[in-house]
Amino acid sequence: MLKIRLTRMGAKKNPFYRIVVIDSREARNGAPADTIGWYDPAKLDAPVKIDEEKVLSWLGKGAQPTDTVRSILRKNGILAKFAEAKK
Repeated sequence: MLKIRLTRMGAKKNPFYRIVVIDSREARNGAPADTIGWYDPAKLDAPVKIDEEKVLSWLGKGAQPTDTVRSILRKNGILAKFAEAKK
């Protein structure tokens, strides 16, 4: 099954995450099928950049977001758009 999850980048004690689509059996930093955005919790407002079209496409194909990614998508309103498009 494909998962939409975070992969850790950055230096020690200064994490930076990429939001990737990857097979659930792969390692955390394994080769992703697609990179759809990034998340930087080290900055004050924790900026997020997400390609909405790619996310909606992968969700439509059956990719499941992890809990953390689901909360990020919910905050950016992408899950609401997906639920609306699904109806």
